[in-house]
Amino acid sequence: MITVVNYGLGNIQAFVNIYKRLNIPVSVAGNTEELLKATKIILPGVGAFDWAMTRLNKSGMRTCLDELVLSEKRPILGVCVGMQMMAKKSDEGRLEGLNWIDAEVKKFDDTDFEQKTLLPHMGWNDVMPQKENYLFEQMENTPRFYFLHSYYFLPHKSKEILAVTEYNYEFASAVYSDNIFGVQFHPEKSHQCGIQLLKNFANIEVC
Repeated sequence: MITVVNYGLGNIQAFVNIYKRLNIPVSVAGNTEELLKATKIILPGVGAFDWAMTRLNKSGMRTCLDELVLSEKRPILGVCVGMQMMAKKSDEGRLEGLNWIDAEVKKFDDTDFEQKTLLPHMGWNDVMPQKENYLFEQMENTPRFYFLHSYYFLPHKSKEILAVTEYNYEFASAVYSDNIFGVQFHPEKSHQCGIQLLKNFANIEVC
């Protein structure tokens, strides 16, 4: 069962609609009891890092998520801020992240841009896989996805970078560590490539 975590943030219904069209069982978890039924988990997110962490911590599902992801190794896909929350910390706030991946979240240095209006990074951009991974199977060589963010995920271990995107300079647009996956873009808004990625995640097997 694909389960989308509902802690008050993210395009929850968009994920549900896509999986229903694919005839893949999907549910929404707003409490621990519902979350425990998940075989694979999607952690969506929009908005500011501290606000998202606060909402998740107050949802009552934080401890359960840690247990399912870290101890039981159930596959999870973090999306946008949902991915950023997997890091240790973020330049955007003061709260600690989930610390599932050895990484931090940095703000794009807009002094590198010719025009400061280029933040946020918004719109379609190429995502370039750096290694073979089932998440990007059955797609064109350089798939395109929809982005909306001003902060990027910086893993401390290069082996955890699954794909990169160029926005004045390259940043990690997809990461993974064992059963933990994260994408900076929005697959639920990315048409066919996004649908294929969500389908791939539903079928992925993690040892």
